Amino acid sequence: MIVVKFGGTSVGDAAAIARAAAIVTSRLPRRPIVVVSALGGATNALLAVGEQSAKGHLIGALRGVETLRERHLRECETLLGGTDAADDVAGELSAMFDELAHLAEALSTLGHVTPRSLDAIASFGEQLSSSLVTAYFKESGIDAEYVDARDVMITDDRFTEAEPLSEVIAERAREIIQPLVRQGKVPVMGGFIGATSGGITTTLGRGGSDYSASLVGAALHAESIEIWTDVDGMLTADPRVVDDARLIEQIRFDEASELASFGAKVLHPNTIAPAVRLGIPVFIYNSRRPEGTGTRITFDAPHRPVSAIAGKSGVTLVKVTAPRMLLAHGFLRRVFEIFERHETSVDVVATSEVSVSVTIDDPGRLEELLLDLRALGDVSIERDRGIVAIVGAGICDTAGAMGRALMALGSVRIHMMSLSATGINLTVIVDGASVTPAIQRLHTEFFGGVNA
Repeated sequence: MIVVKFGGTSVGDAAAIARAAAIVTSRLPRRPIVVVSALGGATNALLAVGEQSAKGHLIGALRGVETLRERHLRECETLLGGTDAADDVAGELSAMFDELAHLAEALSTLGHVTPRSLDAIASFGEQLSSSLVTAYFKESGIDAEYVDARDVMITDDRFTEAEPLSEVIAERAREIIQPLVRQGKVPVMGGFIGATSGGITTTLGRGGSDYSASLVGAALHAESIEIWTDVDGMLTADPRVVDDARLIEQIRFDEASELASFGAKVLHPNTIAPAVRLGIPVFIYNSRRPEGTGTRITFDAPHRPVSAIAGKSGVTLVKVTAPRMLLAHGFLRRVFEIFERHETSVDVVATSEVSVSVTIDDPGRLEELLLDLRALGDVSIERDRGIVAIVGAGICDTAGAMGRALMALGSVRIHMMSLSATGINLTVIVDGASVTPAIQRLHTEFFGGVNA
């Protein structure tokens, strides 16, 4: 049994869905369970409908609904036109859009949008795509069976970022999905969406579709999990930054998670956690090039000094200086309790005898954070910084790799540096504008190439 997940670009139109069907057909002997994202760009369009409705721009919101309706019905006609199922599926999709339009009208009347209503709107993307994909799979000779993800993916009620209830999900997966697989059917469900135990629709937040696939794979102890996207796999650097970035055929779980945390867009760092706990290998493939080798994420990947370079801009550096309190009992705990209270995640941490410095991605609650942090000491912030991460399981085995990294950075100004607790990630904080040249220099140093 395997879990096969298709991202938004891999089900983005009729041609992409046809490719997905061919991929699933090739895997039928391995008893696949299919998880699909919304059609590429659909979730953002749905959220825009919700925001416009709440602002009273009902005409614009309904126009957005109709644009999405036309898109889905167009792909339905291309995939199913001339078949007995075409009218039934088109009617089912239209009924969902009618429901979406009524929801937009209700939000316009209320004049505001809540996280719960945003989840209700965003969930339509996966409901629509999974219904369409299931219908086309059946027409392609695949014995597909639609599964409403909300019957399986049970979560808490933290709307827009719901936390899955793993034990309940495992129970539901065994009750609903496993019997279908035993009957030789191919279950098809939407990723990203779930529901509370009371049946209220939720979403899992960023990277939710991959997370759904990983949770189902862990629940049913799958042989492997395949993530089909629009890139060949994980690369030694972002190809938009480094022209000659190379495919990483095998990479360790911890290295993949570190790279995802620091800018690699292929997967979200939390998404493979359920698979990691059970040692289930995760494969990343390009749905446009299914013959490619892809990337295998596993425990037994080669032990390399440096596996890849990642980076991101738009980072804020926060420094708390308290000469008389830093070494006092409980000081650091109080600092991080403040970040937890304001639900702000920290990426990189460095301490000295008199200060602690951290980086954050989301400055949305920065003012409230600063107010509380100033009770502990002097606080300063530096905006427009960037993080460059050199990731490799063997980076600290010798001084060589770290020394080479610093030499390669040369004149790039470094504001902070930190070696991760696991010893597989050396991160440097630089000016935001220096992220790209820093990545290029480091890639040239460790992997060769023309970028310098």
